[in-house]
Order: sequence, then structure tokens, then C-alpha cells
Amino acid sequence: MLLVFGVFIFSVAVQLFYYLFIFKKLVFYKVKELNNNKLPISVIICAKDEADNLKQFLPSIYKQNYPDFELVLIDDRSIDDTWEIMESFREKYPDKTKVVRVEFSDNPRFVANKKYALTLGIKATKNKHLLFTDADCKPVSNNWISNISASFNTEKKLILGYGKYTSKKNSLLNKLIRFETLQTAMQYLSYALNGNAYMGVGRNMAYTKDLFFDNNGFYTHLDILSGDDDLFVNEVSTSENTTICINKDAFTESPPKTTWKDWIHQKRRHISTANHYKLKHKVMLSLYYLSLIAFYITTLVLLLRLYQWKIVAILASIRFIIWFFVQYKIIKKLDEKKLILYLPFLEISLLIFQFYIFVLNLFNKPKLWKN
Repeated sequence: MLLVFGVFIFSVAVQLFYYLFIFKKLVFYKVKELNNNKLPISVIICAKDEADNLKQFLPSIYKQNYPDFELVLIDDRSIDDTWEIMESFREKYPDKTKVVRVEFSDNPRFVANKKYALTLGIKATKNKHLLFTDADCKPVSNNWISNISASFNTEKKLILGYGKYTSKKNSLLNKLIRFETLQTAMQYLSYALNGNAYMGVGRNMAYTKDLFFDNNGFYTHLDILSGDDDLFVNEVSTSENTTICINKDAFTESPPKTTWKDWIHQKRRHISTANHYKLKHKVMLSLYYLSLIAFYITTLVLLLRLYQWKIVAILASIRFIIWFFVQYKIIKKLDEKKLILYLPFLEISLLIFQFYIFVLNLFNKPKLWKN
């Protein structure tokens, strides 16, 4: 039991390190007031078989309270009415819309790869500052572009935003999806504030065209299925060129998956890119995840065996108090207050789910960016 006790002490120490040093900057981060920065912005949406979502969500982009932006729509080999819907919006808003179509005959080597289509779209933009979202995303306010644009300056060329998911009552799957999204955001936003950004989400992020082409775009990971957002950030981000934008008006919102099968497929695709992160990021992310598993297992074993139970109870209580404070503050910042009552259950459930996804990916890799 001495070894188990030692692992418990180490896991608590690791957890407290993350909460008190890594996540602390996000906990106490003060949202910046908007300046009058009105840079010309190119909003980019890459869609594959998204006709219904485009009809539903594109109007929210055109309603943005921003004087100078274009919307670049990319049809990535769709077989539904995606192209026709894009064309209808281009006809309705000719001064603000540009449409790019990727045919099945275009470079078939990358038929399963979103990055090729995105590259064509980026080349078609007329502005130097690019803002990315997805076809199923809706800005939560008409000041989304204004907030993101105000975050750019001569140094900050990469902006990481937050993309939340719509809340649905009486759904465990919905709560777990939102909690997982929250935990991922807690990590990548905190790492960015510590000058060590490792990822962003394509639902809501921005960077300059120069940053993209100076890095040769997605060239180094073009053959990797996913990663147009996280692998790109992992490669180009520095402490000087990256910042975050978490003003509540700057969020986007998407409908989450409604079946476990669909969500598992989505997360398998996303998690498969983690093997391509920089070594330091893989170590830090793995250490946090493993310390969580070790904490719960060793706490349970030690308390059941009543081994040093007073020390275990005190340290576990300290960890839970600090953990809850960190979670509560970040939940308020990211507008997910409805999850507070379910926190311990959701954390344990997510650990089990992530382990299941890890095992699945060991034996069978996902093969398409969307199917």
C-alpha cells in the first residue's frame, strides 16, 4: 500500500500544479474591452454535404454588425445541394460572398482531406485577416467579427476563440459533450495564456494570411486526416503571436451530436491528431490525464483499505475544493453554468469515455474528415 500511497501523493501534487499554475491564468483572466480595430476580415467556411446547415446558419454571418468583411464559402466535393445553397447566397449578397468549389477530379490524392479545400479557400480571400468557423456554427451575437477583429494587432496574429454547443435538457450525452468541450477549452486557452498554445478549434479561430503562407500552410501535415486547426496552431503558435478572445459576444454555438455513435466517431477523429503534437505538449496533456486517473483510483483504494485515511481525506478534500473553484470560475467565463451540479460525475464519466476512445483508435484509425 505504500506504493499506492506514493502514487496518490504524486497525483495530487500534479493536479494542484495544473490548477494553481497552468489554469490559474484563465481563472483570473480579465476580458478585454473592445477597441476600434475594424480590419477587413475574410470569414471562411468549408462545407461538405452541409446544405441544411448552411440554410439555417449562414444568415447569422451576414447579419454581423461589421463594416468590412467577405464570406468565402468552400464546397468540398459535396453530393447534396451544398453548392446550390452557396450560389443562392452569393446571388443574394454578391458584394460579400465568394464561392470556391472543389470537384472530385481535383487532386484525388486529398479527397478525404479538408486541408486541401481550405487552402484553396484561403488563396481566394482578398483580405489579410482570416476568421474561421464551420457550416453548423452560429455566432451568439452580431458582434462576433468585431470581437475577434479587435484581438488582432501588430504582434498577435493568431486568435483562439471558444465554440460552445447548444444545451439540451435531460440528456446525459449533451451534458458530457458540453463538459468535454469545456475541459478542452480550459486546457488550450490556459496553455495559450501561458505562452504555450498547442491547439485551437476550427469552429472559432482566426489568423493572418501571412502567418499561413509563411508556414507553407498545412504542408507538413497535409497527409494527416485532421488537424487543420489544432496541428496548425501546434506548429505556428508562439508566446508572442498568439492570444485568446473569450468575450461572450465572441462565442460561436453549434448543435451537438445526438447519438453516442456519431459523437464517438467525431472524437476518434479529433483525438487521432494528438500523436502529432509537439513532444512537450504530449507530455503535459498525458500527465494531466494520467494524474486524474491515478487520483481517483488511488483515493478509492486507500480509503477502502483505511490506509493513512486521514491524510488521504484531507489531501483529496483540498484537491476537490481547488478543483471546484477552478471549474466554477471557468464555467462562468465560458457560459456553461448549468453543468456545475454535475461536475464530479461528468469528470469521471469523461475519463472512462476518453480511455475507451484511446483503445478504439489503437486498433482502427478513422479515415475521413467527414462522413
